[in-house]
Amino acid sequence: MTRSLLRSGNGGRVAASRGLPFSASPVLAVKLPAWRSRLVLFMLFAAFAALVGRALWLQGISNEFLQKQGASRYARTLELPATRGKITDRNGQVLASSLPVKAIWAIPEDVADAPQEKLRALARLLEMSERDLKAKLDSDRSFVYLKRQVEQDVADKIVKLGIGGIYTRKEYKRFYPQGEVMAHIVGFTNVEDVGQEGIELAAQKNLAGITGSRRVIKDRLGRIVEDIEAVREPHDGKDMTLSVDSKIQYIAFTQLKEAVEKNNAKAAGIVVLDVKTGEVLALANMPTYNPNQRSGLTGAQLRNRVLTDTFEPGSAMKAFTVALALERRLVNPATQIQTAPGRMTIGTATIGDAHAHGILTVSEVIQKSSNIGTAKMALQLQAQDMWEMFTTLGFGHQPRFGFPGAVAGRVRPYKSWRPIEQATMSYGHGMSVSLLQLARSYLVFARDGDIIPLSFHKIADAPASQRVFSEKTAREMRAMLESVTQPGGTATQAQVPGYRVAGKTGTAHKLVNGRYANKYIASFVGFAPVSDPRIVIAVMVDEPSSKSYYGGAVAAPVFAAVAANALRSLNVSPDSTVTDIIVPKDAVRESL
Repeated sequence: MTRSLLRSGNGGRVAASRGLPFSASPVLAVKLPAWRSRLVLFMLFAAFAALVGRALWLQGISNEFLQKQGASRYARTLELPATRGKITDRNGQVLASSLPVKAIWAIPEDVADAPQEKLRALARLLEMSERDLKAKLDSDRSFVYLKRQVEQDVADKIVKLGIGGIYTRKEYKRFYPQGEVMAHIVGFTNVEDVGQEGIELAAQKNLAGITGSRRVIKDRLGRIVEDIEAVREPHDGKDMTLSVDSKIQYIAFTQLKEAVEKNNAKAAGIVVLDVKTGEVLALANMPTYNPNQRSGLTGAQLRNRVLTDTFEPGSAMKAFTVALALERRLVNPATQIQTAPGRMTIGTATIGDAHAHGILTVSEVIQKSSNIGTAKMALQLQAQDMWEMFTTLGFGHQPRFGFPGAVAGRVRPYKSWRPIEQATMSYGHGMSVSLLQLARSYLVFARDGDIIPLSFHKIADAPASQRVFSEKTAREMRAMLESVTQPGGTATQAQVPGYRVAGKTGTAHKLVNGRYANKYIASFVGFAPVSDPRIVIAVMVDEPSSKSYYGGAVAAPVFAAVAANALRSLNVSPDSTVTDIIVPKDAVRESL
């Protein structure tokens, strides 16, 4: 049925059929309690009051939060880098210094609209491909380093490009004038100027100093508008003077390098000590590296073998066994020992000499380097006495001079020694030492029986010493060790024109996977001049593969060359009239 709608007199709409307003419909009728509308009104009022209260709190009573948020948009804390301390040798020659450079950084969002030709120029100046540069700039971060430690002239060219969003920051780059010659002593720092190797690592706290900072206001383009305050002033690192002598270091380095090439060796190391003070005058390793150009470095190059590598010292240990026997008055230099037939069985094992010698005096045992003679003296000694001597000399203990990576070596407790082990340790087998430990131990013969700590820092006075042998024993041993370098000894090639020298050779098999291999370490440790010792030099050559592998033929010549030049450099007066050194063609080989 069609219904027409009419407007009622009171303005309401009514149905034509009934004449009733729509509001009268029970469906459309509103039947809500009055308290609900009041509750909604109250809640709206309460919310408005809370907002007003919060606004009053933030803007009037406690505005710290808003100020902090605002400051984060314009205030910055800039780091003021401290200059790292210089490292110099004992004579003031600079070994490491810091040069001012720039770090290039960017705000990727601000660089997005830069012209492509300028970006290509930037990539060339940064020595990177356009693809790598684009990858760095495709970032959601507000701060990106493009390259660290950029030279000043290159940084100036980058600034002249005028690329928006590209900025520079002052920092420092370490420079090493001596390069590979001093690499294993000085070490190097990383891009953050933190020491990674050598003295740079050992003295990081003193060299680094304390960085400073300042608060500034920057505009949206990153430009400094105003300084707010200086928060902290930077404190530069302390300069450091090492004990090393650059001239002696260069001599040692060049002679060691020549020996490695001549003997086609795998590696080598050398250390030179000052007898009077215990200062390290030189330390070098092969292979080495240039700390100014460190790309492609290998572990073999980084290893400071003088401190970190251990080896069986071989015959160099015979001097200590003989010295202890002299100290206990079991023998004297003229005591005769039967070494024939050149073989000796102890339990189920047999030891021997490279050549049968027959009856030898104690002095000749050292000169000829007899294993049999040394072992017979060792078996007369108490194992505990030998062990205590080794530990007093520093074997089996990590050196404590603050240099990173120094190892302890190995000397087993005497209670577990069997007779054969006591015999073999008497001539340097069954134990391990570092070259630095071996060099330090020979201070007892050069210093009349006492020993002192070593130092890589220049010192004015000698440190307190520890007595190991009597002066009488030390002097008798000096005479025996001098005979090693004279005709009939195993190290005639260690002689130095104009100076009396003393020392001991060492040749030992290398341990490979727990077994002795047909590979050798040749060594020589000695001191000069004998009349008043000034320097101790220890040389180690790893796996010489030329005509000879004996310490007397491989390591002793290095000692002679370094000693000759070092003594002259130190202005040490000659103590011998010998001017021409004649090495017999049939120079005696030492026992293994």
